[in-house]
Formats: sequence, structure tokens, C-alpha cells
Amino acid sequence: MPLFGKKNEEEVIAPVEGGSDQQVVDPLADTGKSRWERLWPVIACGAGLFSDGYINNVIGSVSTILSTIYGDAYTKSSAKKNVSSIAFAGTVCGQLIFGYTSDKWSRKNSLLVSTILLAVFAALAAGSYGYKGSTQGMFAALTAWRFLVGIGIGGEYPAGSVACSESSGELKSGTRNRWFIMFTNVMIDWGFVIGAFVPYVVVLATTENHLRAAWRIMLGLGVVCPVGLLFMRFRLSEPEEFKRESMKYVKIPYKLVIQFYWFRLFIVSFIWFLYNFSVYSFGIYSSQILKVILPADAPISQSFGWNTVINLFYVPGAMFGSVLSDWIGPRYALATGVTLQAIVGFLMSGLYGTLSQSKNVAAFAVVYGIFLSLGEMGPGDNIGLIASKTCATGVRGQYYAIAAATGKIGAFVGTYVFPYIEKAGGNETTSAQYPFYVSSALCVLTAALAIFCLPHIGQDTITLEDVRFREYLESRGWDTNLLGLNKGETVESRAGLEKKDLTVTGETDAAVLSDK
Repeated sequence: MPLFGKKNEEEVIAPVEGGSDQQVVDPLADTGKSRWERLWPVIACGAGLFSDGYINNVIGSVSTILSTIYGDAYTKSSAKKNVSSIAFAGTVCGQLIFGYTSDKWSRKNSLLVSTILLAVFAALAAGSYGYKGSTQGMFAALTAWRFLVGIGIGGEYPAGSVACSESSGELKSGTRNRWFIMFTNVMIDWGFVIGAFVPYVVVLATTENHLRAAWRIMLGLGVVCPVGLLFMRFRLSEPEEFKRESMKYVKIPYKLVIQFYWFRLFIVSFIWFLYNFSVYSFGIYSSQILKVILPADAPISQSFGWNTVINLFYVPGAMFGSVLSDWIGPRYALATGVTLQAIVGFLMSGLYGTLSQSKNVAAFAVVYGIFLSLGEMGPGDNIGLIASKTCATGVRGQYYAIAAATGKIGAFVGTYVFPYIEKAGGNETTSAQYPFYVSSALCVLTAALAIFCLPHIGQDTITLEDVRFREYLESRGWDTNLLGLNKGETVESRAGLEKKDLTVTGETDAAVLSDK
């Protein structure tokens, strides 16, 4: 397949590499659904990731406010690190739990449960209160609720993104990647933008004399998205590909799965780890970085305002990257993004002494924004897409969950490690340069892994991957007739039902011909 060129619009899939020479007709090409019926499940499944972007970004501004209100009681306690990072730990737990339930129970029901958890615990976090008004008790409560919010967020990844990728397989070939990206990573990025803009508006509205109310309002608004999506998700049905290829009611042959996918899963997980190690850390600490660059007497709202400008740069990169992924494929789009990001990162490190001057804060925001935008164009858009399309449907939720959880561990590690990287600089300028040197070097490594270690991912990779996996299982003696069985159904009963359907169809056709 050429790197650039016109897409083949025929819904016929090329022969499977290493498999049979027969062409495979895409079973999702004609499901009898209208365009809207095909598209709205993609929206409903993926858009919940907006909450991930909002909740994880708004906590940076909340932490800045808590530092202002409580001073040393907050900044010199473990709460400062825990409040910012604990949601990542909860997200990892949620991803692994819901990754399993999305494969062995239901994509739809896993989504519903995670949405309810997200709404309930986001509300409780906003109302955090310590016993008898204890400040440290309030910090502990906020930390606990943030962990539980993370579990809800975690469910959005394997259940939501995997269902979104499977639903996108029913859309027109040549546009599937962009629709998946639009309602997964672009939603996360809009969450980041709103998570930066809301603190700016709230602080302006409440003024800095009412910061205690401001941070609770910021967290409370995190309830809006999951509650709105809950009603849409009640109307969802299981994706067509999941109905055909699931292992809900059979024992998953994990030994064969590991033998077939271990290397690919390792590469996808490692790339996700490297990306989140940098991007979430920069996102969380951007308000604090700006506070250092801005004049000492600058109001908090000014810091939040520039933070919003920076976060807006996520969106054009993600939007352009969604189309680029369809044009040249996810693997090359990822490598292109991180290569350009590395170049900008190294330039930014070298020019930081100039950019960090308060008179150049606009230039800093633009260059830093371009750095973030290129990250979204590359791995931000494509790593979730790659994770959701490089594995067979029967174990896709768990495969994706492991990769996404590894990515969140990278984010969790990054939020703890970046302060030490900054501290190693010794002075204000080099302390800010070091994280960009580290991140840019990791970008180069990521590009190499993407080019040399990831497989080609085309428009029909989901269907192709199921064919490849079926052939592998059959070569190892596993009965692939077990795939897609319903509750209480056996291979024999399904065969009898299919035979009956064929008989009825044949009799109907014969009757029609005799009438003529």
C-alpha cells in the first residue's frame, strides 16, 4: 500500500498478510443503518473522554488555588502531590477492571457504570470536607474522591474507546480514523481547554476574595459531561463487530493471545508511557510554570488566562492530526508528530532564557503551545487509535486497557519525576530547560519505535485483525466457531439455527420463483 495516494473506496479487504489468498468482504460494509445510525454510537462511546481532559487539567489550577489559600499547610504536605496525581492511580485501576468487563460482560454496560461513577465522585470531590473542619482532613477527603473519580475515568478508556473504534468500522472507508480521533483524543483536548478556561472565568467571577468557593465550583462542573452522556448511552447497543467476534461466554485462550500479541502490546504500551510521561506533566504544571514567568504581583486569573491560551494549541494539532491519520496512516502520523515536537522542544530549551522573560510571555505561550500541538498531532491522536485497532475483538478491551494503563502509569510517574528533573537544574533557567530536553529526547525514541516496530494500520484493520487472529487460533487447534456465541448458546445449537434459517430462506425463494 502506498504511503500517499487515493483511497480505494471499494469495501473489499485485501488478503491477510501471512494468511489465505482469498479476499475478504467487509462484513460491516452493509449493516442496513443510516449514516446517523452509524455515527452517533461513535459520538456516545468516545465523547466521555472529555471528562478525562477536564478533570485532569482543572486540578492544576485547583492546586494553585489551594497553595494560595492554605500556604505551607498545603505546599509542605503530601497533599500537593497526591491531589494532582492520585486520579492517575484510580484511572489505572478503572482501566484494568473495565477492560476485563468490556470483553467478558458488555461494552455498553461497562460504559454506563463508569459514567455513573464519574458523575457521583466528581460531585463528592467538589464537596470535600474534613472532620470538624480539619484542613488536612479536607485534603485527605479530596484525595480519596479524586482516586474514585479516576476509576470512573478509567472505564471510559477500554469500554468507550474500544466501542468507538468498533463502531467507526461501520463508517465510510477513508474517514474512519478521523471520526475515532474526533470523539476520543479531540474530546480529551477540549476537556483540557475547558479545564483551563473555567478556572479563569470562575476566578474573575468570584474574585480572589472567594477562592474557597472558586475551586469547588471548578471541580463541581466536572459532573456536567457524564450526566449529559448518560442519557445517550442508555440507547446504545453493542457494536456489530463485538457481536460477531466476542468471547463473552467462552474461556479466553490467554496463552495463545499472549504468544500472538505480546511484542505488539509491549511496543504500543511503551510508546503510550513515553508520551504521557511528558504531556500530562506539562499540562498539570503549566499554570505553575506561567506563575514563575509572570510578574510576582500578577493576579492568579492572569496565570489562568495564559494557561487557557496554551491549552488551545492542543486543539488545532489534534484536529489536523485526525485528517493526517487518514491520509498517511496512524504509524507515520505518530512518527511525524513526535519528530517535529522533538525539534521544537530542543529549540525551546536552548532559547528558554529569552522566552522566560516576563515581557516575552506571549512568545513563550505560542512556542510552548506549538510544542504541545505537535504532540497531539502525533501520539496524542494516534496511540489510542493504534491500541484499539491492532488487536482482535475478543480481547480488545483488555489489550487496550493494559496499553492505556501503562500510559497512565507514565503520567503518574511523570508528575512525580518532573519536579526532581526541574530541581536537578540548580537555577531557575536550567530547571525549566531540563524537562524539555528530556521530553524531546523521548520524542526521538518514540518516532523510532513507531517506524520500526508498529504494524501498518489501514482503514479495515479491525476486520483484518479478526481474520488474522481466527487463522492463528485455528492453526493452534482452537475452535473459532466459539466466537460470538450468545448466552446459553452452543456451537451445535447455532449451527442448527443457521441451517433452519437457510432452509426457510430457500423455501421462500422457491415460492417466489413458482409464483412468477
